[in-house]
Amino acid sequence: MTVLLRRREGPIEILTLNRPEQRNALNPELIEALSEALAQSEVNPQVRVLVLTATGTNAFCAGMDLKAFSEGAILEQGRSTACFETFLQGRFSKPVIAAVNGTAVGGGFELMLACDMAVMANNAKLGLPEVKHGLFPAGTGVLLPARIPLPIALEMGLTGGLLDAPRALQLGLVNRVEALANVLPAALDFAQSVADNSPLGVAATKRLMCLCEKEGAAAALAALPAQVAAVFSSQDAREGAAAFAQKRSPVWRNQ
Repeated sequence: MTVLLRRREGPIEILTLNRPEQRNALNPELIEALSEALAQSEVNPQVRVLVLTATGTNAFCAGMDLKAFSEGAILEQGRSTACFETFLQGRFSKPVIAAVNGTAVGGGFELMLACDMAVMANNAKLGLPEVKHGLFPAGTGVLLPARIPLPIALEMGLTGGLLDAPRALQLGLVNRVEALANVLPAALDFAQSVADNSPLGVAATKRLMCLCEKEGAAAALAALPAQVAAVFSSQDAREGAAAFAQKRSPVWRNQ
């Protein structure tokens, strides 16, 4: 069985975790497939936005495949997983929207956190249960206090308890909560609204906002002049102004 399904809808690349019988848990094969798909999308100019979702209705991703881990299956370091690691670390250039169709725990929750935006099913839950299994959230779960108040992050990390969708929305962990049947359509609409915009402008906005969040406003301001010089002098900037003046849709060339 193919562990990762891929399809394209115009400028949107849809990646679907496809291990439903294992609650879409991350084993070495799936991680390598994700890394390859992300790497290819990163350099493909026809892909402007990605949507990450999963097969089934019970789980978005159950995190590390503990059965595979207990049997000695390990993730080999190297180029085959480099882009997956880059993605988890927040250094992927293109916007990624998570369509969280079920519970996301452990590495599955960290996978969602690595996405730029998220649409979550109203019956889904989020959690960091690693301490229940003799582990700890060694991916990016320990960075959760950068996203939500420390006491809430500690509650999740130390008890292994779950957050429901309304609480996740209240805390700003997800952008929207939808009925299960509408999660992927809503994420695709969300993605299309991003893809309709200037690729250069979108890339610069993501780069500077993420830099601000990670390194502070001073770092973002220091990087701002170079982005202004590159984007505001581009063909797309001229096209955007011309399309506005002519009351038509712009034709972006990513130049």
